[in-house]
Amino acid sequence: MRGFYEIAADDPGRPALLGDAGATYGELLARTNRASNGLTSRGVAPGDCVVTVLKNGLDALTMMLATYQIGAYLVPVNWHFTAEEIAYIVADCQAGVVVSPDALTVAELVSGQPADAPAHRRAGSMMLYTSGTTGHPKGVRRRLLDLTPEELYPILMRKSWRHFGLPSGGVHLVCSQLYHSAPYGQAMMALQFGHSIVAPERFEAVEALRLIERHRVTNAFMVPTMFHRLLGVPDRESYDLSSLTHLYHGAAPCPPATKKAMIDWLGPVLWEYYGSTEAAVATMVSSEEWLARPGTVGRALDGMAFTIVGEDGREVGPGTPGLVYIGGINRFEYHGDPGKTAASMRGRDYTPGDIGYLDDDGYLFLLDRRTDLIISGGVNIYPAEIEAALLEHPSVADVAVIGAPDPEWGQKVVALVQPAAGATGGDELTAELLRHCAPRLARLKHPRVIEYRESLPRTPTGKLSRRDVREAYLSG
Repeated sequence: MRGFYEIAADDPGRPALLGDAGATYGELLARTNRASNGLTSRGVAPGDCVVTVLKNGLDALTMMLATYQIGAYLVPVNWHFTAEEIAYIVADCQAGVVVSPDALTVAELVSGQPADAPAHRRAGSMMLYTSGTTGHPKGVRRRLLDLTPEELYPILMRKSWRHFGLPSGGVHLVCSQLYHSAPYGQAMMALQFGHSIVAPERFEAVEALRLIERHRVTNAFMVPTMFHRLLGVPDRESYDLSSLTHLYHGAAPCPPATKKAMIDWLGPVLWEYYGSTEAAVATMVSSEEWLARPGTVGRALDGMAFTIVGEDGREVGPGTPGLVYIGGINRFEYHGDPGKTAASMRGRDYTPGDIGYLDDDGYLFLLDRRTDLIISGGVNIYPAEIEAALLEHPSVADVAVIGAPDPEWGQKVVALVQPAAGATGGDELTAELLRHCAPRLARLKHPRVIEYRESLPRTPTGKLSRRDVREAYLSG
């Protein structure tokens, strides 16, 4: 099979991006080459970072492909982030170029640049920022290979892409933001398979159904919150969704009843995979397999393996829960945080921090997500970052941020605050704390609930026990 760059050269008229701001493969390749040349002319070299703050659409796809052929790390940033949050990431990764509507635009980057391929092509990678040990996110960085994108393509096929079962050609619907790892990876894979992309700026349930019907969408990636909203559309049965062959999901636990309802509605087109930004895709499970083993996230892909480790550090057998370690992953590091990198590894195996067990046939079942991580609408939210922001307020003596179950979002952010001496918890302080968060945290990280406590449980060494806080909150 051929990848994007070869398809675009051989079949330039093939539709690449559908919709009002559409583009053919040939047009997208020309724009990609201009962007690549624009970056190199500004001094971007292999191994350098390029930060983008872009909404879904042609600009985001252009930058994905442009960095991918000049050996650069693409660092896509949530466009909801505050200026302070974006500035931290730019400084931490030492980005030479920032592409956003408020800095250098893609139009300015490509202006006057040749449409020829850059002189020295080398495969780049994405470096996504995820939780850090101090509340600040850290970039997940992989070693770059001295290969062209075309030379890397067969390796990606052999490693994981073949497990997705996609044919050459099709239509891919982008349902989440391309600054997340799964939507980015799915869109890149779709373009390498010669698919057309539909990329609305945001997910709306009714509009998603319309787009699937209108463009005869064959595949998409969603999170369980989207399933919940689709199932809530009163006339959902009136849409022709028969073109769908692969509806992938992951990134958050899916309630079994919700998944069963989706399969009953759409047929056995759901495919779930488990992994992380660090480990990429580690499992794949079909609808039929899941119906036979409700709740499983699948078996390890070829070349990968799971080890379950008990609290005593020893491996445990089938049916016994423990910490999940994934073997066979591509090596990575947390940029600038070797301690965090080492803490996540057991030899060459990596743990996302999830608790689960294997059955006798090697199918993985998860019992709990990462203890501290909050997953709301498929988006990872890190309590330490929110706690750090709230602790800057003089009326806050201590704070614990946890995730609580939410029927639509999966989890919601809850902040339990111990007021400082002389401060009184209540509606007035709650409003003040939310105003305090506004310039410091993206809105999706703001607490949905703020409650007040006289004290919070800490260990003798001063470490906050979020597990105790969460159990007490949920039991109350």
